[in-house]
Amino acid sequence: MKIALLGYGKMGQAIEKIAVQRGHEIVLKKSIDDNFDGLEKADVAIDFSAPDSAVTHISECLNRGIPIVSGTTGWLGKYDEMVKLCQEKNGSFIYGSNFSLGVNLFFLLNEKLSEMMKKFPDYSVEMEEIHHTQKLDAPSGTAISLANQIIADSNYSDWKLGQTQGTTIGIEAKRIENVPGTHTVVYKSEIDEIEIKHTAHSREGFALGAVMASEWIIGKKGIFTMKDVLGL
Repeated sequence: MKIALLGYGKMGQAIEKIAVQRGHEIVLKKSIDDNFDGLEKADVAIDFSAPDSAVTHISECLNRGIPIVSGTTGWLGKYDEMVKLCQEKNGSFIYGSNFSLGVNLFFLLNEKLSEMMKKFPDYSVEMEEIHHTQKLDAPSGTAISLANQIIADSNYSDWKLGQTQGTTIGIEAKRIENVPGTHTVVYKSEIDEIEIKHTAHSREGFALGAVMASEWIIGKKGIFTMKDVLGL
């Protein structure tokens, strides 16, 4: 399989290493310029870039009929536009706020716990996410996904950076050197606390998931998520 890497930072380099180990070829390594030379050779593109580049990358691929897997966060205000473009072009598109197998299992656990806790209003929920200092957006896309899962199945209506207030879930975002990603969801009452937590030890889990998603999407049409890829 021939892969275009749209974004060649630390994640792009981790993806390259795993892709080559799995027998794939990298035909484009795009950094911050607008040069897409080599994209026409790709069977699939993987986008781990910056929030202000993701929409351009996704649009370019969909317009050219190249399946695109995107793990860039911070651009989701235009997600519906990309879904519409994918449908218009009969394209192939996977977006994931996190491609790690462990995080996607954590998403399922979060959904189940929020469903259970809805019956116990004495508990309030708080969230924390910690990432490396190079991460541009805050809170992380994974934290937003976790918060939105809770909102969909509880009396909470929104989220914000900071402390939980009323029906608004508080998310504390910390930036610490060399932390790949840690996410914690805590339900607190005056009596006790219930906590679930996912800690990534390296970028390899995210990179492997992105490569697996790119392998999976070949030959498929539509808009998908990691739930589809992993059969969850």
